[in-house]
Amino acid sequence: MNTAKFEKLLRDEKQQIEKTLSSVGTKNPKVPGDWEPSYPDLNVDPSDRNDMADEVEEFDNALGVETALEEKLREIDAALERIPTGDFGKCAIDGQDIDEARLEANPAATTCIKHSS
Repeated sequence: MNTAKFEKLLRDEKQQIEKTLSSVGTKNPKVPGDWEPSYPDLNVDPSDRNDMADEVEEFDNALGVETALEEKLREIDAALERIPTGDFGKCAIDGQDIDEARLEANPAATTCIKHSS
């Protein structure tokens, strides 16, 4: 298996996720690899309840995006760590090779199709 190809895919995806994360949050300086959603600055009048509700909704949306992207980033980092150990592309359940088509669709996959559910 050409792990260099998958390493490039993983690094490219990681870069894109970090770029998107930086638009909805900031790195937590106290916890490496952790991101915190940023509260939006909509410059609203605190006495306008509708504007305040919009601001809270924006933060809630950023929190959902940040959480999902942070989880994907952890999966990518784990996949990158499996490359030098020779464990990349092996099913975590039975140790068999993961089909390359599955890895092309999701390079961070930890299981084969059979064990993906």
